[in-house]
Amino acid sequence: MQETSASIEIIALPAFSDNYLWLIRQAQFALVVDPGDAAVIAQALASANLQLKGILLTHHHADHVGGAMALQQHWQCPVYAPDSAHAAYQMPQVTRVKQGDQLTFEHFSGLYGEVIALPGHTLDHVAYYLNQQHLFSGDVLFGAGCGRLFEGTPAQMFASLQTIAALPLETQIYPAHEYTAHNIAFAQTVDPENMDLQQRAQTTASLRARGLPTLPTALKLELATNPFLRCEALSKQPAFMDWSAIDVFTELRARRNLF
Repeated sequence: MQETSASIEIIALPAFSDNYLWLIRQAQFALVVDPGDAAVIAQALASANLQLKGILLTHHHADHVGGAMALQQHWQCPVYAPDSAHAAYQMPQVTRVKQGDQLTFEHFSGLYGEVIALPGHTLDHVAYYLNQQHLFSGDVLFGAGCGRLFEGTPAQMFASLQTIAALPLETQIYPAHEYTAHNIAFAQTVDPENMDLQQRAQTTASLRARGLPTLPTALKLELATNPFLRCEALSKQPAFMDWSAIDVFTELRARRNLF
């Protein structure tokens, strides 16, 4: 699947059992986000005769960084990684990035980015917001769900999700995993009267039946159907009456871990 915006293409490359490695293409040049498998990226570059000019890493888990070293060594391209001492980022030409950093990319015309710190899944997790349109959210926000808390606290993840929720409604979001169908099944257990969610369940089932990705997703759709972005609304429902939004989030994440 690919999406075209202005003069760039954004292509989902399936890897492992449910990852998407995102390739951003302009003319004969490419960037990759979270290249967990170097072979998948190498094949895509070769088949389209592309030159890799940069690697963007959201966090240090192996399915996101596993191919970065080999790709960097082959292409001698810059790597953008969270400002962390984690061993996964110890490679040449690394630019450490943090909240608010502004990025430009050599060889790419009109492409720029902003770094957004999103701790919770890991403490060093960042997202890349390109051209104020495309958010590469790693393992923080998924289709109809959010990431597990491996290092951070519920309060940190809740705050990170609120940061995403404040972006423009038209923002397109590129999560790193195809979890949407299972997330929707969980969402329906806590938000069963949500008609937007019911419609999304049908659309998602149709896409998956045809072997198509459910991603990218739109922030507007997530705000309407993702329970982890709807904690305030859910706190007014009988099951969570008078709970705070953060308490709703904490309970939802605990339930989702067991679902």
